[in-house]
Amino acid sequence: MRAGYGAAGARPAVIDLLDPGSAEPALTGCKAAAIAHAATFDMPVLPGFVITTAAGPDIDSSEVRARWRGLSHGGEVPLVVRSSSTIEDVADSSMAGRFRSVLDVTGWDAFVRAVGDVRASAETNEGRSPAPMAVLVQPQQTARCGGVLFGIDPVTGDHRHMVVEVVEGGPESLVSGRATATRYLLTRRGRAVERDGGPLLRRRELTRLCRLARQTEEAFGGPQDIEWAIDATGHLHMFQSRPITALGAAADAAGPLLGPGPIAETFPDPLRCLERQLLLEPLREGIMRALQTLGTVPKRRLSRSPVATHVGGRVAADLALFGIAPVRRSPWRYLNPAPSLRHLAAAWRVGRLRRSLPNLAAEVVATIDRELAGVPAFATLSDRELLWMIRAGRRHLATVHGYEVLAGTLLRSDDRGSTAVGKAVAAITAGRAHGNSDTQIVAALPEVLAIVPPRVPSRTRLPEVVPSVDPTESGRMEDDGPLGPREALRLRSRWLQELLARGATELGERLARAERLRSAPTVRELTLSELAGLVSGDRAPLDLEARASEPDGPPLPVVFQLGPGGEVAPVRPRGGRDPRGGRGAGGGRRVGRVRQLSQGAVTERGEVLVVSVLEPGLAVALPRLGGLVAETGSTLSHLAILARESHVPTVVGVEDAVERFRPGMLVLVDGTTGEVRSIGEEAKP
Repeated sequence: MRAGYGAAGARPAVIDLLDPGSAEPALTGCKAAAIAHAATFDMPVLPGFVITTAAGPDIDSSEVRARWRGLSHGGEVPLVVRSSSTIEDVADSSMAGRFRSVLDVTGWDAFVRAVGDVRASAETNEGRSPAPMAVLVQPQQTARCGGVLFGIDPVTGDHRHMVVEVVEGGPESLVSGRATATRYLLTRRGRAVERDGGPLLRRRELTRLCRLARQTEEAFGGPQDIEWAIDATGHLHMFQSRPITALGAAADAAGPLLGPGPIAETFPDPLRCLERQLLLEPLREGIMRALQTLGTVPKRRLSRSPVATHVGGRVAADLALFGIAPVRRSPWRYLNPAPSLRHLAAAWRVGRLRRSLPNLAAEVVATIDRELAGVPAFATLSDRELLWMIRAGRRHLATVHGYEVLAGTLLRSDDRGSTAVGKAVAAITAGRAHGNSDTQIVAALPEVLAIVPPRVPSRTRLPEVVPSVDPTESGRMEDDGPLGPREALRLRSRWLQELLARGATELGERLARAERLRSAPTVRELTLSELAGLVSGDRAPLDLEARASEPDGPPLPVVFQLGPGGEVAPVRPRGGRDPRGGRGAGGGRRVGRVRQLSQGAVTERGEVLVVSVLEPGLAVALPRLGGLVAETGSTLSHLAILARESHVPTVVGVEDAVERFRPGMLVLVDGTTGEVRSIGEEAKP
């Protein structure tokens, strides 16, 4: 403990900012203490003084007057009067912008009022008891430009980069959210990797800022959020340094690059528990079998891959296995003969397999057709027989998926027949031309299932609008030819999926009639083992209704990784700006209904607030928001920082957002990629 500040009666009411004792947060508040600490490391800190937490309510003392007179040169130099609470700028909460700062304070009377306003802002701490408030006083600077510097990328959590946002004049318009800044993504040595906006900073100025970021990181033991300005003479000034309190999920994300990829074509909608076990797991198993057969993926890599998985019910695939995302390759591969030998062996196997695969595929198709033709009417099967059929169908489905992947990989150039989708379109058109219902069309022409995603309970509703095809037209229709091996296998996999879905639907209806389930559709919330237990006479799980009420996750990014807790960490596109949205300011990814300020205060939890400007006053609504979208603003503004701390997805710089996203519209907001888009009602969480 520093001598002279230990006893309650000895604590000074005012202290010089560069005095060693001013680095005590309990006396001068966290903001002033941080600046005082930075000054001991020769950082570019302005002089000033602090009216401490020990000062009484009356500041009209000779000592305060003397400090004010000396710093303002008798009132000629304007001052900045800023809050320095003991609870702001700490490691777990920045309280950014929650307390008052007053600029351009000239004259003693204005100074007294400004100090009173700053102190009074401690009372507005969301109804909690006010924390001790010190007041930091420094000279007002006329800045050529100013902004905010983050020692890491706060949106993605990438420690390899720093982020600078800059505006003309001081940083006040940036942190308040009124201005849209020029943004630089920098290496730790100051090289600009990306720039969004006009060039306000020179290369040497960027280098100086990065040097300052490294200095503060060393001085404070971690990366910092720094407010700064450069004056007309080129001098750099640091106004504030605080810990970075909220990082994107990508900071700890690991594992392969995932995304909906080609799997989303089969499963465009979220899958519930039983659907995942009946439909997704056989697909994963089939893909793994195919890749093991090809031998092109190392066994260790394959064993560590999810191959095909789900996040919040929405399907995703390991994109590298599908050739969509790049695979990192070690430079040691040039010295290691194992990959080359493995590829040589794989090439030999692939060559033999390519020659025999058409006949193998034909045999699989014929076998599945016989099996499906031999399935008796469900009414003639007992519950146990239905369950056995479902389990056998899963095994067949995994086999068909495996051959489908092999055919798609090896026979793509030879698969020149019609497509299953084309046949489905033609079948629907022909069936409706003859006045048949959807149920009749599916029963007579099951190829139409190729364009209907599998679901439990099973549905027979076909698309309302299809391309116009005249079934009476003379001549050969475009999709009237035979299916190639891959398309024939794809259609059989869809038929097997439908068999499993209808079998599960039948069991759900029987269990509901027997009052073992409250309703038939809840069968999809069961695991397969739980379904078997119900068939054997067990009771339904106690949390089954709670499972049914759990929302599906929001639509997945095109490319993402998973954090340690399973959270989605989107891989931000180069430039950090999604063409459909703006600039992501962090906070995650969520779906909600649009609300605008013209509708009044936010009342419904989970709404997406769409505004023109990120006004600091919106902070009170953050705990209830599902997202925040602004037409202007900065990713490093006070409100954006608070939104990240509150895990509210926030996107700034979205042109015409207020006009484009009307009240009540369901939208997806991605705080990492900057994506903001309207989505269908089926995506409502």
